[in-house]
Amino acid sequence: MLDESARRSLGNWLKGACLEIIPLKGIEKKVDFIPTGAEVAITCSPDKGIPATLELTRRLVGRGYELIPHVAARMVKDERHLQDILGQLADLGIDRLFVIGGDAEQPAGRFDSSLQLLEAMADLDHGIARIGVGAYPEGHPLIDDSTLLRYLHGKQRFASYMVTQMCFDPKMIVSWLRTMRTEGIELPAYVGVPGVADRMKLLRIALKIGVGQSVRFLKSNLKLVGKMVTPGGYSPDELLFNLAPLMVDEEIGMSGVHIYTFNQLQTTEAWRSKMVRNLLQGSPVNASS
Repeated sequence: MLDESARRSLGNWLKGACLEIIPLKGIEKKVDFIPTGAEVAITCSPDKGIPATLELTRRLVGRGYELIPHVAARMVKDERHLQDILGQLADLGIDRLFVIGGDAEQPAGRFDSSLQLLEAMADLDHGIARIGVGAYPEGHPLIDDSTLLRYLHGKQRFASYMVTQMCFDPKMIVSWLRTMRTEGIELPAYVGVPGVADRMKLLRIALKIGVGQSVRFLKSNLKLVGKMVTPGGYSPDELLFNLAPLMVDEEIGMSGVHIYTFNQLQTTEAWRSKMVRNLLQGSPVNASS
């Protein structure tokens, strides 16, 4: 059972959650399930590239969402290319950006990491007011923990907040956040959780994200993948209920929820709106609902 403070914190954070989508075929119609005013992050994956992210951003402008396109550093050729990207976003009135390193095996140019791209952005005139960066409670398959920490220290000079990579272990998330705070990382943390989806659909779409992210997803979550092939759907209720009592702990510094929807927007939004209503109105809610 959640106490009133935890219920209200979780309800408000789900109400204001950022919903992440992938620029795949048919996504424009699915976006209609997202209420206007919501934050919508648009990914940038190796197989689709930056052009697909910018094009979907362009098509969603004017539909009432706060759009947060992703830019992968390893897909940016040089400063001129970066200026072009930022110029296109400025023309669209976009003032939020999420910067990632990207899983491209070979960089398109000189930018090998998100930190390098952020440093280059700092020397340019752009209209980006808020910048988000990724964080890795379970580590990164290609980067050791000490390097990740060094990069995060560097990135927090330019970033406004961080979003944790999808993790299904609440204890690991909390332990990692406590460690980051003792190491001097002060960025507000938005906890990345998967949305609600049919397990087989979730697995198939995860495999479309790109080779690097797909392998990481499968290797890190073998138990979850095993559950996906059984009937039914995945729901993050239990994960969120375990995190909720700690959401008000200022030392941990959780600031909200970021939902990886895998484009399963109808089921995810139906679940989210029901959870928000039950949590804020005091209706019964439990990990199996």
